Amino acid sequence: MFQLESNYQAAGDQPAAITNLLKGFQTGSDNQVLLGVTGSGKTFTMANVIAQLKRPTLVIAHNKTLAAQLYQEFRDYFPDNAVSYFVSYYDFYQPEAYLVSTDTYIEKEAEINEEIDKLRLAATANLLSRPDCIVIASVSCIYNLGRPEDFADLSFELVEGEVISRLTIQRRLTQMQYQRSTTDLSRGTWRQRGETIQLWPANEEWALNIVLPGDQITKLEKIHPLTGELWPIQAQPLTPFESTRHRITIYPAKHYIIEEDKTTAFAQIEADLQKQLVRLREQNKLLEAYRLEQRTLHDLDMLKEVGYVNGIENYSRYFDGRKPGDPPFSLINYLNYNAKKFGDGRWLTIVDESHMTIPQIRGMYHGDFSRKQTLVDYGFRLPAALDNRPLRFDEFISKIDQALFVSATPSEWEIDYSKNQVIEQIVRPTGLIDPPVEVRPTQKQIPDLVNEIVMRQKRGQRTLVTTLTKKMAEVLTDYLNSQEKVNRLLKKHGYQPVETLPKAQYLHSDVETLERSDILDDLRLGTYDVVIGVNLLREGLDLPEVTLVAILDADQEGFLRSQQALIQTMGRAARHLDGQVIMYADKITKSMKAAMDEVARRRQIQQDFNQKHNINPTTIAKPVRKKLIQIERKTELPGVKNRSNNLDKLKSSRPTKHQTIVALNKKTSVVLEELEPNSLTPQDKQKLIKQLNRSMLSAAKEWNFELAAQIRDTVTELENK
Repeated sequence: MFQLESNYQAAGDQPAAITNLLKGFQTGSDNQVLLGVTGSGKTFTMANVIAQLKRPTLVIAHNKTLAAQLYQEFRDYFPDNAVSYFVSYYDFYQPEAYLVSTDTYIEKEAEINEEIDKLRLAATANLLSRPDCIVIASVSCIYNLGRPEDFADLSFELVEGEVISRLTIQRRLTQMQYQRSTTDLSRGTWRQRGETIQLWPANEEWALNIVLPGDQITKLEKIHPLTGELWPIQAQPLTPFESTRHRITIYPAKHYIIEEDKTTAFAQIEADLQKQLVRLREQNKLLEAYRLEQRTLHDLDMLKEVGYVNGIENYSRYFDGRKPGDPPFSLINYLNYNAKKFGDGRWLTIVDESHMTIPQIRGMYHGDFSRKQTLVDYGFRLPAALDNRPLRFDEFISKIDQALFVSATPSEWEIDYSKNQVIEQIVRPTGLIDPPVEVRPTQKQIPDLVNEIVMRQKRGQRTLVTTLTKKMAEVLTDYLNSQEKVNRLLKKHGYQPVETLPKAQYLHSDVETLERSDILDDLRLGTYDVVIGVNLLREGLDLPEVTLVAILDADQEGFLRSQQALIQTMGRAARHLDGQVIMYADKITKSMKAAMDEVARRRQIQQDFNQKHNINPTTIAKPVRKKLIQIERKTELPGVKNRSNNLDKLKSSRPTKHQTIVALNKKTSVVLEELEPNSLTPQDKQKLIKQLNRSMLSAAKEWNFELAAQIRDTVTELENK
């Protein structure tokens, strides 16, 4: 079922680890730990376990950058299987909230990344239709997603030669939340062209021509959604469409969709509304009762008419058939559905970098509950909104089947939960040993660091620098990209000035999801010589060109400089023969000593193994993979400019005599005087109005009322044209 493809064989500690893990899972050990050092090939070990265990698998990572890297690796290992990517699809997300202290209601606002949304829908479609599924996910996999049975029931199959009316197809597409378009075809839309319905499935790259001269489908053909040319069949292998070239299954355009017959659910919503209204009025919360009644009745009207409303997930308990307090349906339910439909009901969960991922999963529920409870108390939502939530940690643990916790620094919880079933993978297939660690004083740390970066740049090598704050990462990046400042500093401290400046870029959580992978690829390709980060440069990054990891302020004891964090950060230099770690500190903390002792222990094991087997260490060589998603560079709207400098903040510049420049997001800004309202489409205009309103509020909070007024006037002009 799973066909692993690789150019190399298991080596080092990998063969023993694979054998022991398989033996454990096959003999009843439902939970195991893989303690694998950086660069030991943990992903290859995981892939071998999946291939030989032959079970659908969920791989959970604690951040999107790591998830993207794992997705690319597993996609290469299993090119003929259904490898999917499932992470949060928001580019911008402001959750619905109510601030009691200031009596401020904040409406939910989100900008959805359509490419990631497509990948999420593709993941669930694969789980409903194929047995050979591997899903790489972030912790968003524990959030409410809707019943897989409902998603499956709403899908429908088109068969070449099938007798079906055009009106029936159109009604089904509308029920599945596909929007009709009279102009351009976009993902999740359909349009009528003579006797042909053109449909772009929400989970696919290609579009579909459904040719119906009468009440029979005479032809189904995939096309390029922009050019209309026939889509190459080999681009989407092993789907029902290619196997027969006569049929294809269409899946809903959204995860939250209700079927037509939901009268029982509507009646329950109305009954719960009346109960909550009585409760609020008894508490003399008349305004809250009025607010709740107006909102809920409006939402009910929308649900009855079109089957969807913004915030439908807050009513999901009624449509899912859950009782109050029951756990929500999540991606984990889709894995259960897949395992029961295609196999014996068993499936595997791999928690990568478990020392980070497990605490994330544990903490998700509590923050969500606090915010939702306030909304319920003040009449913004029915109590059922509390059941639109992530899984609690105990629910997550009870729902997964077999689990493998993977980390170079597993915590006590994973070890205890697995009943000490810990498999070590210390020796690397390449024979590389952990990098030597050196501690240098913080005095003159920046000129010393710059000199180290310059030396490696001349050798074509790369550097990672980790700081304590985002601000410091940005400022240091700006400094390193100034040749005048760098040469002045080097000259002052007795170093040779440079002719070719090392190119630096920062990487932290404010950088958008897809750009993070691009930055790391550019580091490997030499576009950048150094990447500076805070916490994203710790776990899992596969960067063989990096020979130096510099840790600034290493003696600042805390989460970012804990034993686990230091060991993980040091590991980024373990994929090159010349790897080195420099910690800048004025004292050796308890965490530093523990981390250095553990690295020394591992180095000794690795050196002994190499000596015993006459192994000469070699640097890891890996090509730069094809990008996860090709980001489309959209044409600029009139007055809206791409922001070339990543160091720009989400703040508006001061008004000038000739121009007022307002930042819309991290990438774009708008010149108010250059806006041309009549040249914008209605969709672009509405999006721009939302962004400007955010900037207006931001300016007002900073007491820049003149700028806020200018933005307000611009918004008014946009709304009136």
